Amino acid sequence: MNRTLPVLLAPRALNLVALLFCLGAIGGALILQHWAGMEPCPLCIFQRIAVLAAAAVLVVAVLHNPGPTGHRVYAGLTILAAGTGAGIAIRHLWLQSLPPHQMPACGPGMDYIMDTFPFHEALAMVFAGRADCGIVETFLGISIPGWTLIVTGFLLMAAFYQLFRPLR
Repeated sequence: MNRTLPVLLAPRALNLVALLFCLGAIGGALILQHWAGMEPCPLCIFQRIAVLAAAAVLVVAVLHNPGPTGHRVYAGLTILAAGTGAGIAIRHLWLQSLPPHQMPACGPGMDYIMDTFPFHEALAMVFAGRADCGIVETFLGISIPGWTLIVTGFLLMAAFYQLFRPLR
């Protein structure tokens, strides 16, 4: 009997695999930024924050290794973080699909926005998009927010599996 699959799908192991997926995505984003020269726009930064939030939840879940209720709590928090990242990525992909004449105008930088405006106004400005959010940069033929959507989609599948799995 093959015992590998049940071990890989054990709650702690699945959380560890999801955490490694998050760390790989963030590592890849940093490599693309620092060595390939792809500067992140504000929406890219928010997507990174969402993936890092999911990674933080997963680190605690792996270290804590709770009982069934705890696994479901961590799964819910992972769904919240990954769902936020997926939503931001979808918004970013939509902005990238707009024709050039419908793209938002260039706006101030992320640092200026966060330092100058109240938080709710800063968020509204970031999610309205900027001209640099419409620039499509790809890796292996997939845009960067497309990669974020793939990563967060995997995280969501793993978290929903954790949430609804039968645990003793």
